Amino acid sequence: MAAAARVIAVAGHSTATASSCLLFKKPFALKRGSNALNLNNGRRLSKRLFSCNAIYNPQFQIKQEGQPESLDYRVFFEDTSGKKISPWHDVPLHLGDDAFSFIVEIPKESSAKMEVATDELYTPIKQDTKKGKLRYYPYNINWNYGLLPQTWEDPSLANSEVEGAFGDNDPVDVVEIGETQRKIGDVLKVKPLAALAMIDEGELDWKIVAISLDDPRASLVNDVDDVEKHFPGTLTAIRDWFRDYKIPDGKPANKFGLGNKAANKDYALKVIAETYGSWAKLVKRSIPAGELSLV
Repeated sequence: MAAAARVIAVAGHSTATASSCLLFKKPFALKRGSNALNLNNGRRLSKRLFSCNAIYNPQFQIKQEGQPESLDYRVFFEDTSGKKISPWHDVPLHLGDDAFSFIVEIPKESSAKMEVATDELYTPIKQDTKKGKLRYYPYNINWNYGLLPQTWEDPSLANSEVEGAFGDNDPVDVVEIGETQRKIGDVLKVKPLAALAMIDEGELDWKIVAISLDDPRASLVNDVDDVEKHFPGTLTAIRDWFRDYKIPDGKPANKFGLGNKAANKDYALKVIAETYGSWAKLVKRSIPAGELSLV
């Protein structure tokens, strides 16, 4: 499907319960069902997956299949008619005024290594595995972590500014520094503040540092220097966390390009624009998809 055609239809559902949330411009409807998200009069019934004031619009709902922390556990996205959609391909990236959608895969202060399954139909969120076993970080991640939809780090493209490293074949990662622990599958409206060029086993793996627009301190930070002022030590902590997290497993530390420092907001916006362009070529099939799902 061409990038221009990637839109999500908003439709009513006769068996749905209507409610409303902070940041919503209009009520939304969610399907009833034991595995679906259920809200009644604004009360959150799901303790695991949904944070009402984190979602910026009512165009989709979340459905979990299987048991959490199991090999068959999946978090699917659906439109309001109940049709499965892809969080990677169908959630819009651009929200205007340098604001972007951010999909939470790993809530802060948790360690299960959740990720969008880019090679599965509808690219649900699942827990990563290695040799048939569920993967966990050796310690909790201290920020909300996830992806920018409609972005892709092209593995055939060498970045001359970052040691000629090739993309890692995944959507761009986001580290969200707000104070609230979000839920798996939350979609936040964020603004980028900085970019870290991580090099993981020779592959370029961008980390966009961002903050949700509903965070109490969001208005205070607009660029990399503001992060240092209002979140002192955070950029260094993020870099060091991602540099060192593989060491307990006997692997070498990751490296960082761009002088081992965080680049500013303008550079982060450039990374987003470039990887959005790569994703658009991917879904138009101008670039071979390999095992990636484009649905």
